[in-house]
Amino acid sequence: MNKRTVQDLAEVAAFRVSGQRLFSATHEEIISGLTTDIYFIRTREILRHLGLDRTRVTAEIFAGRPGVLAGIAEAKVLLDGLPVEVWALPEGAEFKEKQVIMRITGAYDDFGIHETSLLGILASSSGWATAARRCREAAGEHRMISFGARHVHPAVAPVMERAAIIGGADGASCILGAKLAGQNPSGTVPHAVMLIVGDTLEVARTYRRIMPPDAPVIILVDTFKDEAEEALRVADNLGEKLQGIRLDTPSERGGVTPGLVKEVKARLRQAGHKHVRVFVSGGITPERITLLIEAGADAFGVGSYISGAPAIDMTMDIKEIDGRPVAKRGRIPGMTESAGLERIL
Repeated sequence: MNKRTVQDLAEVAAFRVSGQRLFSATHEEIISGLTTDIYFIRTREILRHLGLDRTRVTAEIFAGRPGVLAGIAEAKVLLDGLPVEVWALPEGAEFKEKQVIMRITGAYDDFGIHETSLLGILASSSGWATAARRCREAAGEHRMISFGARHVHPAVAPVMERAAIIGGADGASCILGAKLAGQNPSGTVPHAVMLIVGDTLEVARTYRRIMPPDAPVIILVDTFKDEAEEALRVADNLGEKLQGIRLDTPSERGGVTPGLVKEVKARLRQAGHKHVRVFVSGGITPERITLLIEAGADAFGVGSYISGAPAIDMTMDIKEIDGRPVAKRGRIPGMTESAGLERIL
């Protein structure tokens, strides 16, 4: 991949956006610096004019609040091939407020243009990973899948889903997101197929007949009838072949409540279907996970709680220039002690 970056303001002025395109940046546009803030191009011009662009510096990136780190793999791709040394905490590590999560040493002109993208990658990914970790802690040993792709722009959906897995999700529904994390995507079918076919049981039978043997047989049961009634209808027909039912009752009907989970689980048990697990999705939060587990829920699909998590502010500061400790007012000059940093480049 071409690592050439935007060289000056004239190049910025000459850049033109084509009329027919998705608004998300391409990989090449990110790596070239077109998603950076303009002031880094102005900085490049000033330093080159003064002959200071090769000044060797050490910069540190620290977090504005505690969280779980994600985005290091992408940051490494952005910096790979540049004449810089990079240290970072490993993905999945928990960090404290103001803790240094990455350190870069090299000529400022070689990496300074990437500050905006680096901070954005780490801030967003860590925010999503942190939300997923809270869900993981609430779910304990219960399965928890990220269903958040539909809540964000498709350009970043895979980034979000991968970060959720880093944070502790067992899987993700987004195809590319799961693949980036080395997994196969998780999920069965939506309400749309139920509505088009017109009968939950027919969909369940067809699903079981034509899907690959390793496809989980988990059937959505809240489209047409009472959830407990539909769950029993499907379980009686599929028997041991049914692994679970999914409850995704809309808010207009009160959502999935602990009482509903308790009733469905009890009726399945009474009818001899103790093996059928109850998978819950729709408005799931760590607090709801705890309540629903107490009611008997076995697994969860979490969407907007993860995808809508706020980014964790990241800041990059220059802490050394040619080996000399420096800092702007309010910060302590010199490199910050930070346990756990590992050399990645």
